Amino acid sequence: MRNWITLTEAARQLGVQAQTVYAYVSRGAIAVMPDPQDPRKSLYRAEDVAGLYRKKQVGRKREALAAGMIFGTEPCIYSGITTFSKGRPYYRGRDGIRLADTATLEEVATLLWNARAPISFDAGDLPLHGDERGRQCAFTSLAALAASGHSTLGRTDSALHVEAGRLVALIAQAFGARRDATASTTHERLALGWRQDRAGAELIRRAMVLVADHEITSSAFAARITASTGASLPGCLLTGLATLSGPLHGDASGRVRAVFDDVGRLGVEQVVAHHLQSAIPIPGFGHHLYPDGDPRAAALLEVLDPPAELVAFIDKVVELTGLQPNIDVALAALSAQLALPREASFALFATARSVGLLAHCIEQLRVGKVIRPRSRYTGRALEDAAPPADDAEKTLDAATLEKNRLFKAVDS
Repeated sequence: MRNWITLTEAARQLGVQAQTVYAYVSRGAIAVMPDPQDPRKSLYRAEDVAGLYRKKQVGRKREALAAGMIFGTEPCIYSGITTFSKGRPYYRGRDGIRLADTATLEEVATLLWNARAPISFDAGDLPLHGDERGRQCAFTSLAALAASGHSTLGRTDSALHVEAGRLVALIAQAFGARRDATASTTHERLALGWRQDRAGAELIRRAMVLVADHEITSSAFAARITASTGASLPGCLLTGLATLSGPLHGDASGRVRAVFDDVGRLGVEQVVAHHLQSAIPIPGFGHHLYPDGDPRAAALLEVLDPPAELVAFIDKVVELTGLQPNIDVALAALSAQLALPREASFALFATARSVGLLAHCIEQLRVGKVIRPRSRYTGRALEDAAPPADDAEKTLDAATLEKNRLFKAVDS
């Protein structure tokens, strides 16, 4: 079988229209590459198409559906928060890339939380734990609130919005945001804490709007599971941010920053050659949801002016791999350009994504059901706690004989 096939062949094999093939590609179910014979066309990985065809043939049996809901590519949670169309994210129907041109994080929260009144972030008297600002302060402060937080059950959306706003403000302050009469929004407060001017604050604003939500990510799913149990909002947010902190999720920009450090020490050519010759994937390039490039990264990189060596590095990777930079590269480039604190990329991501995580938590509460997947057991054989089959049959036969005897007695 050929490794790559045309759009017509893929659609014919799956029995679908071309638009459906494009949808599979946008969800990462089918890999795509430019046609070497005609750059205007694309080729599709035959193995992926064959796998989808086999999956369709299996049908929607219960066990197959259960496995697909957790590990498959089909959506399994109904949500009105974020979706994707034509390679772009949409927040409740609004183009998230366009929103980043002018919207603040507070305005995006109003949209994502489906709030009737404008949302503001004010931590009030919520205490911060720890002397130094950073990730430990954010997680410790949230954990303290989660330990004594109120259940979300039986509370109105407006009450939850107030608490959610305080939690976002708490996270921002934990990462260094400063309150001031001249700083009324989150991006202005972070810029003040990180000693940035108005131009720097504008870049921070744009970055946070771009990463405020991204549909059912692993962190959103984790937060929704916690919310489905009726746990407190701090507990729900802590669950989501703990999941976000993984290097394969929200902390991926930290891996990119480490590569940027190597570029500064060793140079572009040596770093790129080391990764490609060692078959080590270069972090921050490519995204399974965006085969044509991450629009969030493009929207941020187009307004950045990072150090020349980083621009050369990005261009070199794109040239040699064909992969476009994703949002993790853009956040790391922003951090490098503004000389922000080491954890600033994660701080921006965590603060902004808190808005999306809380939106998912509040939406999940209205479902009214606990999320409880089932496993498919793959362990050792079970002990036989029941009587042997032969004994069971004998017992059944004896009971049947006794019942028949009584019926005969009644008939007589």
